[in-house]
Amino acid sequence: MGAERAGRGREAAFFDLDKTVIARSSTMAFSRPLHAGGLLSRSAMLRSAYVHLLYHAGGADHAQMERMRDTVSRMVIGWDVQQVRDIVATTLAELIVPIVYEEATALIAEHQKAGRDVVIVSASGIELVEPIGAMLGVDHVVATRMAILDGRYTGAIDYYAYGENKAEAIRELAAARGYRLERCFAYSDSITDLPMLRAVGHPVAVNPDKGLRREAQLRDWPVQDFSRPISLRPKFPAAQAAAGTAALGAGAAAGLVWYASRRKDSVKDVKPVSGREAARVRRATSRPE
Repeated sequence: MGAERAGRGREAAFFDLDKTVIARSSTMAFSRPLHAGGLLSRSAMLRSAYVHLLYHAGGADHAQMERMRDTVSRMVIGWDVQQVRDIVATTLAELIVPIVYEEATALIAEHQKAGRDVVIVSASGIELVEPIGAMLGVDHVVATRMAILDGRYTGAIDYYAYGENKAEAIRELAAARGYRLERCFAYSDSITDLPMLRAVGHPVAVNPDKGLRREAQLRDWPVQDFSRPISLRPKFPAAQAAAGTAALGAGAAAGLVWYASRRKDSVKDVKPVSGREAARVRRATSRPE
């Protein structure tokens, strides 16, 4: 680890997942294999595709996110948890590896080189987020956890990683690991993640929806537009194996789900960032302050 990791435990970079690290909704990305596995009906799969189209086109406000949460909760009742994990493990390389933003992987690498922990904070389910986090080599993930009884989802939500809950998770993780939040970074595309962005000293709007672009303009936050999804295969040839291991609950799972397991009982207004601003962001992420 050496000098490059010397800053670990003092600073962190928190990343939303969908449309920030990957170019689409992680939940919707798995609708076809879930259908093929007999878990998702054709009508539900088509509804998922429609919701994803709306989400990709304009983002999602609070009411839409609540509707999506209720839809997913009802949809998964009775699903076998291990079957879901197996489907994710066997299709992750095909579905997610090709749509990770090149700009996001570069930022993750820069933060890790500067000695910061990297944490994915996502409203998607832990069964999806955990293997993606392992694939990317991040230090922790915070994600939604569905209630499980006898190996099947009940439809209840034990912990919902959304809105203010994300900010609370960041603060508790910072207290536990000694992060100085005023020196930490956060990246998101959605106005619903405003609490998470406000919790750190260096918020960055990435591919922001209309509401977040407006807030970024008002608060003078940097705006970055990620536009280059690339396949991770050349960079991470072992990505599929690592993701499969995480999805099946091996080795790294304890660290990745630290916060979620702890909280089981809680349930085109701005112009793209200028060359000068982009250079400032790169300088800030490339070294501890």
